[in-house]
Amino acid sequence: METIQAVSDFLWSYIIMALLIGCAVLFTVMLRGVQFLKVGEMARLLLSSGKKVEESQSNGKLSINSFQAFAVSLSSRVGTGNLAGVASAICIGGPGAVFWMWVMALFGAATSFFEATLAQLFKRKGEDAFYGGPAYYIQHGLHKRWLGVVFAVCIIYGFGLANQITQSNTLCDAVSTAYFSAFGVDELPPISVGIALMLLTYGIIFGGIQRISKFASMVVPFMAVGYLVLALYILIINIGEVPHMLRLIVDSAFGVHQAAGGMVGVAVMQGVKRGLFSNEAGEGSAPNAAATASISHPVKQGLMQSLGVFVDTLVICTCTAFVVILSGVYDNGQDGIVLTGTAMEHHLGLFGRWFLTAAILLFAYSTIIANYFYGETNIRFITQKDWAVQMFRVLSGFTVFAGGFMSLQQSWCFVDLGMALMTFVNLISILFLSKWVVRLYKDYFDQRKKGLDPEFHRSQFPEIEKDIECWE
Repeated sequence: METIQAVSDFLWSYIIMALLIGCAVLFTVMLRGVQFLKVGEMARLLLSSGKKVEESQSNGKLSINSFQAFAVSLSSRVGTGNLAGVASAICIGGPGAVFWMWVMALFGAATSFFEATLAQLFKRKGEDAFYGGPAYYIQHGLHKRWLGVVFAVCIIYGFGLANQITQSNTLCDAVSTAYFSAFGVDELPPISVGIALMLLTYGIIFGGIQRISKFASMVVPFMAVGYLVLALYILIINIGEVPHMLRLIVDSAFGVHQAAGGMVGVAVMQGVKRGLFSNEAGEGSAPNAAATASISHPVKQGLMQSLGVFVDTLVICTCTAFVVILSGVYDNGQDGIVLTGTAMEHHLGLFGRWFLTAAILLFAYSTIIANYFYGETNIRFITQKDWAVQMFRVLSGFTVFAGGFMSLQQSWCFVDLGMALMTFVNLISILFLSKWVVRLYKDYFDQRKKGLDPEFHRSQFPEIEKDIECWE
């Protein structure tokens, strides 16, 4: 465990941090602030995305619409990172970590645009849906299958296994104590919760991407809106403390109050790491979901995924941060979901803890399902053998079960290493493929200026037409 932690700390301190920030700023400049200037277009696409599958890409079977793909990626983003991860960042790095989480989300949305657009450009056709992601645009865009396999192995470890441990650990901790202790019952054994969670997971993942996407598109909007409403209520009843809270966040981010905010470096590191864990911008996970959408132009899903980063970090993570900081209990030595639960109980009494447990059930479970899909997509990249997929399904369920028995910091240790490896391979690959995204961006908005609903055809890129399977 100490070796894993040492490797993870080295990667984050000397490589990943610089790469994440550098790429986010570079991509923002290359597209002249797409994530800031095109918010209106993002909203327009979101409102129209759930109506129907676009005929130009659908053959009747490939029926994952843009909103369903957006929901799958958002269900992975919106998980325990929004509840436990934010609390951990504040616990270790102080309120200033929230500021750096915001900064990374604002610039990281550009990175998300690039990776999602590439996933659409180089997606492939499956029996019941499109599929793709970094492993596929590395193989077909860079013509380096070996590097695609390296990424696939990294995401199978990072999301298919390590990330599942954290989601399961947080969910089991919340469920095994909250409801049952409230009625004077002893703590429910984690093994009971673990078994139930494993069986529920199997019930969805054996249904394939169609069942996964439908589950996500139903659950994600419900859980996000519910949590937002409750956080808004807490903000209103504490409205007098809001100016002080905002000053505390900014001052702590720059070390003005060291006792409250910790060292600036710690605040930055925690804000970036937990922000990435939550919004996944640049990590290479969300593109696996982005590739499944049936749309008429790759840029459409790029814009949708950028919006997902904003929803995840600027809205939902901020809700948790405000709840925790306004409670004043963030420096009591508690961490993760335990700290968030204490903060909720401070504001709303026992109802707050019950509501948080319900939120964790939806947030973590939907993330477990989406994480599994990412793992399966990359298993299929390495091999088309059906037995490999079935074995991964069984292993994924057991990983969910085992997560209930690990400590929070042990689970974070595995996740941090997985995030670092995935992010490194993905960002380097995007840098070499970025010119295609710039051309797609220009083509899309040139068509929009003419009043058209943009369409892309692979003949527009004759240099790589043979590498593009879809977009006839």
